[in-house]
Amino acid sequence: MLTFDSKYREKGFVNLCGCDEAGRGPLAGPVVAAAVLFSANKNIVGVNDSKKLTEKMREKLFPEIKEQADAYAYKVISPNRIDEINILQASLEGMRLSVNELNILPNMILIDGNKTFHSTIQREAIVKGDSKSFVIACASIIAKVTRDNIMMELAKEHPAYGWDHNKGYPTKDHIRAVLKYGPTKYHRKSFLKNITKWEQDGLYK
Repeated sequence: MLTFDSKYREKGFVNLCGCDEAGRGPLAGPVVAAAVLFSANKNIVGVNDSKKLTEKMREKLFPEIKEQADAYAYKVISPNRIDEINILQASLEGMRLSVNELNILPNMILIDGNKTFHSTIQREAIVKGDSKSFVIACASIIAKVTRDNIMMELAKEHPAYGWDHNKGYPTKDHIRAVLKYGPTKYHRKSFLKNITKWEQDGLYK
């Protein structure tokens, strides 16, 4: 991962920023985007794509990344906003706003995925970037842990939906709870259009 990022630093992009999001697939809750900037290569043991790490490992790395990063920021994009502009645009908006909140200006932004957002700063989309780039992987961990913590709090308000363990994703218990109790204000209405068919066909995790 550091070798991947070094290719950019060797070209003069010292303030290298990684961007990623968490929560594109869930039926409920926000999408959280993060931006993390390092001005030099740093080795934080264990950093990887957040999806490949255990919850315990992510929680251990979360404060380490925040402490060692030169700058970081995250943005929480609400379910209503997701319904308004679609999940892709909400994710890109969150990443753009996160970069704007950094207290150090990046000179290169590496974005996980195949899409970029508007910025005057040079940027590049990296497919599967969270498993290639250290700075993107750090952003993925910040976004994931932040969103998981949000969903744990929302689960206290609506315990019937199992958000404490499914984090809003379309699991069997979550889908059946929506069918039984109806959607909450935290559900993405645009994601629920086919929920009855999912139950009939068993198209859930």
